[in-house]
Amino acid sequence: MTFLERADARIHYEVEGDGFPVFTIAPGGLRSAHALWDKMPWNPRVALADTYQVIGMDQRNAGSSRAPITAGDGWGTYLADQLAVLDELGIERCHVLGMCIGGPFVAGLLMAAPHRFVSAVLLQPVGIDGNRATFYELSDGWRDDVRADHPEASDADFESFRSNMWDSEFVLTATRDQIAACATPLLVMMGNDQFHPQSTSREIAELAPDVQFVERWKDDDVLNETDATIKAFLAKHTPS
Repeated sequence: MTFLERADARIHYEVEGDGFPVFTIAPGGLRSAHALWDKMPWNPRVALADTYQVIGMDQRNAGSSRAPITAGDGWGTYLADQLAVLDELGIERCHVLGMCIGGPFVAGLLMAAPHRFVSAVLLQPVGIDGNRATFYELSDGWRDDVRADHPEASDADFESFRSNMWDSEFVLTATRDQIAACATPLLVMMGNDQFHPQSTSREIAELAPDVQFVERWKDDDVLNETDATIKAFLAKHTPS
């Protein structure tokens, strides 16, 4: 296992394959870990590693990554870890691809460092549309699972962290105006459940100036087409 030691965090990451880099952010909510790709209908570790350098990480306090929990933690804390992994590997430009919670993570990266990403793929991005209580519930379940490993964190710390993560709107890490001004080419694969609302995917596709939108992508009968679409999109935007 390869780890990045930064401040008081220990972040596990993996590099697979060779070629132009694709930075992947796995699904799983606050349990987002690179190995979870192996359970998804489309898996970049399998689909892309013969052509690209596929980089993935366990987010802090998921998988094999560990860090303390504080009241100030939120999207920006994860963002700093993600950029630190790219810095550790000396990657100045790459594709970025995220699923589920990876959607807001990708949006945050595009807002913070747009010059580093030549394209972005969002697979059923998480978004807020009358479902905030659902994310509160998921966050509280995660808290109960990790609490014993975090004696440094009080109930107030966990509550503040939950608020920092889920009290924003839309895609949580970017406003509608910011998405409308995002120049990075996007491929959006639509979500269709309460965690990944259709409305979020559709609104991103309506707002973004350079976007390809796919409504149906994860059913068995279209997975070959999904694979071809993602590979064609990445190839189109890979620097020569």
